[in-house]
Amino acid sequence: MPFVGPIATLIEELNRLPGIGPKSAQRLALHLLNRPAEDVRRLAQALVAAREEVRRCSVCADLTDRDVCHICSDPRRDASLLCVVESPKDVVALEKVRQYRGRYHVLHGAISPLEGVGPEDLTIRELLRRLEDGTVKELIIATDPDVEGEATALYLARLVHPMGVRVTRIARGLPEGGDLDYADELTIARALEGRREI
Repeated sequence: MPFVGPIATLIEELNRLPGIGPKSAQRLALHLLNRPAEDVRRLAQALVAAREEVRRCSVCADLTDRDVCHICSDPRRDASLLCVVESPKDVVALEKVRQYRGRYHVLHGAISPLEGVGPEDLTIRELLRRLEDGTVKELIIATDPDVEGEATALYLARLVHPMGVRVTRIARGLPEGGDLDYADELTIARALEGRREI
């Protein structure tokens, strides 16, 4: 007998999450219903608080709970190095390596005409504004090594070259068509070390 009422609604909502199919949604729903009410209440409060308090950093567009994120406000970070990534999860992946000491810029996507995502849908204007004062000497493009990521990298390189900023691309070593957040620390470290000018 299929679930109805609040259980069915909970399963439907969980099923909307990325990577959660109908069976996983059902398993999660039943798990939550078997947890103490206080555990579920804490989870619900954490979800609501994150949604209401987390926003984009006013400098790099990474996710943060303050106006300027902890990386942008850290004076020990090298302001002359700027690494461009597609999403906040890529910042997390690169930070795990503990090798990169520059700053970031999060595009929140990649150029993808098939999905209707153009340059105006990304934080490219904000990126160009950050480069205007001459502080950044090297722009490291760390978009995913897939068709959209490569197209975005080439587009950015064409825009930035006339500004006199050195533009590099992280080296291969990441699997073709893969995402940064699935790569191990050594692979990411080697990709950063072997970045090349484009």
